[in-house]
Amino acid sequence: MRVTAISAAVALMVLSLSSSLMAQRPGDEIDPRSLMLLQQGRAAQAAGNIDGAQDALESALAVDPRNRDAFIVLAEISRGRGLPGKAIRLYREALALQTNDLSALRGQGEAMVAKGAVEKAKENLTKIQAICKGQCNDATMLSAAIAKGPPATTTAQADAAAPASAKP
Repeated sequence: MRVTAISAAVALMVLSLSSSLMAQRPGDEIDPRSLMLLQQGRAAQAAGNIDGAQDALESALAVDPRNRDAFIVLAEISRGRGLPGKAIRLYREALALQTNDLSALRGQGEAMVAKGAVEKAKENLTKIQAICKGQCNDATMLSAAIAKGPPATTTAQADAAAPASAKP
């Protein structure tokens, strides 16, 4: 009696383990549906339909979260919308999938400059230069962004907006 229950539990465990292993895709193979949605997103972005591009790219990541290019294009859209913090996070996701992706390192560095984190952007530039082992386009573009510096922020003029004093 005891052997039957234990053997049934072991059989169930082996069956569930083997079926979960068979469902996984081998290696770095990205789901073709995700690649198709990535292409649709790029086409929508090129056509100026930014919302449609973002929807297609988010769908591509829902289908296969290992699609590094979808993270990069989404980050570029976020930078274009003036959201450097979100872009930095998306570039970080792409770099988690492949640590030496030059376009992700450059884009993250440019977003960091826009956010005001110039020192962190310089760290990305150092990584790019180590990967390139010489001059490359990504290093040139990031060093130009670092040299330009973060964008100037607009502040309200205190003199023009001085409130009238209240009388007791």
